[in-house]
Order: sequence, then C-alpha cells, then structure tokens
Amino acid sequence: MAGILYIVPTPIGNLEDITLRALRVLREVDLIAAEDTRTTGRLLAHYEIETPQTSYHEHNKLVKLDRILEKLAVGDVALVSDAGTPGLSDPGFELIQAAIAAGLTVVPLPGASALLPAVVASGLPTDRFAFVGFLPRKSAARRAVLADLRNWEGSLVFYVAPHRLLDVLADLQAVLGPREVCAARELTKLYEEIWRGTLDEAADYFTQKPPRGEFTLVVSGADPDSEIIWAEDEIRVRLADLLAQGESRSSAARALAEESGWPRRKIYDLDV
Repeated sequence: MAGILYIVPTPIGNLEDITLRALRVLREVDLIAAEDTRTTGRLLAHYEIETPQTSYHEHNKLVKLDRILEKLAVGDVALVSDAGTPGLSDPGFELIQAAIAAGLTVVPLPGASALLPAVVASGLPTDRFAFVGFLPRKSAARRAVLADLRNWEGSLVFYVAPHRLLDVLADLQAVLGPREVCAARELTKLYEEIWRGTLDEAADYFTQKPPRGEFTLVVSGADPDSEIIWAEDEIRVRLADLLAQGESRSSAARALAEESGWPRRKIYDLDV
C-alpha cells in the first residue's frame, strides 16, 4: 500500500510553536525530507524524535524526487522546510506536484508561518490580501512586478531579506506611491519587532537602524477612490514638464494630485 506525503509546518522561531499532531507525524513517518537536515535535526533532538532524514532543498530537489517517490511507494514521508510551511516560498512544490501526479495521498498539516501573524498584527485590512512572497533581486524586475500590483485594493504581503530591505522600500515608494506599511521582523523570536508607519517613514527608520533578521512587509492597498496611482518616476517626469512650461510648483502639484492620486504636499516636495 502506497504511503502518504505529509506537509508539516515547523516553528519559524519559537520551538513551542509546533502542533501535537505535527510531532506525532514526525515520529511515525518512515522518512523526513528536510530542507536542511542540521536545522531539522535540532528540532528533532529537542523533542527526542529519531526518524531518519534525507536532504531536500533548492539545489537537489529534482535529483531527490525519484528517491523520495520510491520511499512513498512503500511508506510515509514528512516534508519539512527550515521554518514555517513547506511550499510557501520554500522548497516543496515540485515534490507535492509529483506526488499528486503519481496518485499519492498528500496531507497538509496547519501550523507556523510568518504570513498570517504579520497580516493580522499589521492593523491593515485583512478581508483581502495578496501574498507576493520574495520579489526579484534586481530593481527593474521588482518594479515591473509592483507595477502590476499598483491598483490592487487589498493589502500586499512580501517576504524580504534584511540586506534588500532598503532597496525594496525604495521601489515600493517609487512604484506604489504613499502607502502604510507594517514591517514584522524576526516573528516569534527573541528580538521580534513589529513596526508600523508609512513607506517613507520606514525607509528613514531602517536607515538609522540597520535591518537585521527576516522581514514580512504588509503594505496597504490602492485607494479605491483613486482610479490610478502613478509611479514616483511618472510624477517626477510630469512635474518637471509642468515646471519647464512655466507652471508654479504649487499649481503643478495641485493639478498632478488630482490626476495621480498622490497627496499634493508629497508632490510639491519632490526634487526634480
């Protein structure tokens, strides 16, 4: 009889954030497919679980598929990532897809993730939100993705590495315009921080306090009363054109505010 592939969330920081069911499954399966066997090994040792592991990560996931599927043909396998829910911005999609294609049973367990804690603690609307995950590494590619999201009225959620935070905040400001943001850092860990403010305030804050740890950003959606919100680059070009035509900065800012959805004061203060 074929086995079951269990998708098992693991704590994102605090080791207490694991369910009793997850612990039982990790004890009872025949094999644990782990993103990093050392990281998972520490969790298993903490709970005195001796189930064998095999590595399954971004760089070997395709090579390991056949071996894990062979194991699933005769026994149960638990898929885990370093932290949180496998397959959610973590390795796992290909294995889950292959198991489904092979007609195997896939059982997802609920559990830890940085996504929902950040959303509900943000203070921003939660009735609709879009999970974007990690943005592209290069600014031009990031801005292209953000441009497609510019008029989405629900909250936007991003995972951001600390060394890219300031660049991502700059691109968010430039493409989305003035928005509210919640920056949730190191959730459930010793130095957890949940910071709330505007995108430009966030840029100032994290410039003065260099970012550390993994971030989940929750950004407010587009204003439903504004048909379009222009990118900062578009505002700058249009403002420069109006000033070159002899318009005063005040009247140009007022006119652009009506067209773009940006606050007049924000446009007035732009350097062009």
